[in-house]
Amino acid sequence: MDAYVLGLTLVGFGIGFGLAFWLRMLADRRKADTAHSEAETIIQEGRKKADALLTEASLEAKDRLLKMKNEFDVETKETRAELKKQEKRLIQKEENIDRKIEAHERKEKDLALLEKDIEQRVEQIAQQEQEYVALLDEQKKNLEKISALTSEQAKELLLRAMENEARYEGAKLIKRIESEAKEEADKKAKRILATAIQRYAADYVAERTVTVVQLPSDEMKGRIIGREGRNIRALEAATGIDLIIDDTPEAVILSGFNPVRREVARQSLMKLIADGRIHPARIEDVVKKVTLEIDTAVKEAGEQAAFDLGVHGIHSELIKYIGQLKYRTSYSQNVLQHSIEVGFLCGIMAAELGLKEKLARRMGLLHDIGKGIDHEVEGPHALIGSRLAKKYGESPQVVNAIAAHHEDIPPTTVYDVLVQAADGLSGARPGARKELLENYVKRLEDLEGIATSFKGVESAYAIQAGRELRVIVESTKINDEDAILVSRDIVKKIEEVLTFPGQIKVTVIRETRAVEYANK
Repeated sequence: MDAYVLGLTLVGFGIGFGLAFWLRMLADRRKADTAHSEAETIIQEGRKKADALLTEASLEAKDRLLKMKNEFDVETKETRAELKKQEKRLIQKEENIDRKIEAHERKEKDLALLEKDIEQRVEQIAQQEQEYVALLDEQKKNLEKISALTSEQAKELLLRAMENEARYEGAKLIKRIESEAKEEADKKAKRILATAIQRYAADYVAERTVTVVQLPSDEMKGRIIGREGRNIRALEAATGIDLIIDDTPEAVILSGFNPVRREVARQSLMKLIADGRIHPARIEDVVKKVTLEIDTAVKEAGEQAAFDLGVHGIHSELIKYIGQLKYRTSYSQNVLQHSIEVGFLCGIMAAELGLKEKLARRMGLLHDIGKGIDHEVEGPHALIGSRLAKKYGESPQVVNAIAAHHEDIPPTTVYDVLVQAADGLSGARPGARKELLENYVKRLEDLEGIATSFKGVESAYAIQAGRELRVIVESTKINDEDAILVSRDIVKKIEEVLTFPGQIKVTVIRETRAVEYANK
């Protein structure tokens, strides 16, 4: 019984296993069919996409080919057009070259003909020259017989005539060149000078160093002299200035070459007179105090001048020398005020010419620095000043401008000429400088004497306070061209012989008059 049940169980298990296997096989087949159908679907879609991509790629390729073809056609057309232009140019050039070759060949033929003609003319000229030489020899012999002159004497006369003619032609050339140069240079120079004068306004009243001290009464002279002259000796010893007490009423004259010491003596004497206590000890105290005051004033004056001109970095010793110019005069013109004025004028003219304005002002301020010590050191003040400037570290340009402003050395830069022009402009303006009547009259006489010493000068007149010299020449002896040479010679002699402030204008006048009388 148990075996039967076991058999039935095994049979049922086998049937279930077979049924399960069959069902699994059926499910797997369905999955395979589904996967196959999906694969076919994917393959078909892939084919469709591939066909679409191929179609799109072919269309793109066609478009690109079409664009490239169009671009190629355009470039080809442009290249052809350019080639045609170049071809036309080449054809034109060839035609031009052909024409030039033909013209050159014609010129060569003409030149060949000219050469033959020239050779023939040279031969003719050589023959004529020989004939002329023979004629000249014959004429020379005839001239020597007629004139009773040798050939050497005739040559000398001819050379003199040629020399006079050359001088005449030279004078004409000088006149023409000067007139052309003056037309341009005078306009520009006048404009620059007028601009400089207009832009600078200075005090025209120059301070003068007083050398005469007025006294309240003649009794004060005795007090200044003191018992046995001890007061006047103490004052002279303390100041280094000579006191001259003469018959001049109510006045004492101070004599000395040092303007600063003279100013110390003047102020000291005035303080002593005002105080009334005059004795050696008091004199020494007052002179010491005044000396300190003057030193301070000198330094302040130099610093103020440099500040007014905008010039910086000047050595302290040079500042002191600049300040000393306050008590120095030249033809009664205050030298410090003159130096400041020259500095301003130099700066203005340098600015007009596009040069360094501050450097020009520095040169103008320092140009007369040598006048501060020219009473102590021998030599021209320009060279003294240049040595001072070099000693205290000024640039070579400044040193050279100081030395050259009176042409003690030749000017080398345009700044040197600017300083000369500004110096002359400051000193030559009306009222700037004065001189003694005797010297003034003597200078006028010397001017007229120099002019009348020249051959052909009829008379000469110094006018405008000696600033201009009018020279009248004889029209029969001096022509227009010679008048130019005479004026230049007079100017040279004036510069060599005379010493004068500013400049002198020389005008030569030549006049021809024709006079006739009508009678009945």
